Amino acid sequence: MAHCAKQEENMSHAAEIDWSRLKAHELRALAAQNAVVILPIASIEQHGPHLPVMTDTRLGFEVNIRAARRAYATRPVVVAPVVWSGLSEHHMPYGGTLTLSHATFRAVLRDLIDSLVRHGFRDILISNSHGGNQVAMQQICDELSPQVEATLVATTYVTEAGESLSQHLQDQQGVMHAGEAETSMMMVCEPDLVDTSALAEITDGMDGGRFLKAGKASYRWRPFTHVTANGMAGNPARATAEKGEAMLEAAADALAALILDPQTWAPPEDRRGEDTMGVPFHR
Repeated sequence: MAHCAKQEENMSHAAEIDWSRLKAHELRALAAQNAVVILPIASIEQHGPHLPVMTDTRLGFEVNIRAARRAYATRPVVVAPVVWSGLSEHHMPYGGTLTLSHATFRAVLRDLIDSLVRHGFRDILISNSHGGNQVAMQQICDELSPQVEATLVATTYVTEAGESLSQHLQDQQGVMHAGEAETSMMMVCEPDLVDTSALAEITDGMDGGRFLKAGKASYRWRPFTHVTANGMAGNPARATAEKGEAMLEAAADALAALILDPQTWAPPEDRRGEDTMGVPFHR
């Protein structure tokens, strides 16, 4: 996959960080150096009439590559190939979407994490770029963390970067599906695939953030057709490549900071003593 990440001035002789471009012995060496592995997860799904179905996959890869480059001088990082097949049932009515069952998604991530651990990697960042994967990703971390000899951290760049992304948006509170933010970032990464011929006319689903919400803090499932006629939410007419570059940089900064924070990979504490009420704990 072609990179559009901005090169740092001192990166002309940088180490390779793309797993798929490395040789087996080079990856063994990275495991021996206790490198962090970024395992990107995303989707292939419809993104309205103006963006390609690769949008989440392309943007996730871009953000992770940029983050790895920032962090590498302090700690080695390698970016695994993107798991492009995600949980996208809510987008199926529009066509173009490829989705997995929850059972298959969980099995794929379990097997990939197992592969990484068997190769000796001990710090794994599951880096998500599709909202529909978020809950399942967290559940998988809950399930596997007690079972594997590795620290698993689950993140979604949109939420990790938070206000650093929102500050660039004009009339939208956060990143919306195929709206101002994603359109701006795709203008940087894949400008030839962004159809700008009628952006002002396709704005839709401005309240799309509530389509999975009920009451004050409750959840209910809905297809995306519940909020938009054309499969997008937000105002892509606000998009510019300048905003997109700023948001890609902000997202990469947030993930790099997460990777380099020692607390991210710190082992869990055990604050138990020998016993309570004279009865020892089982160890």
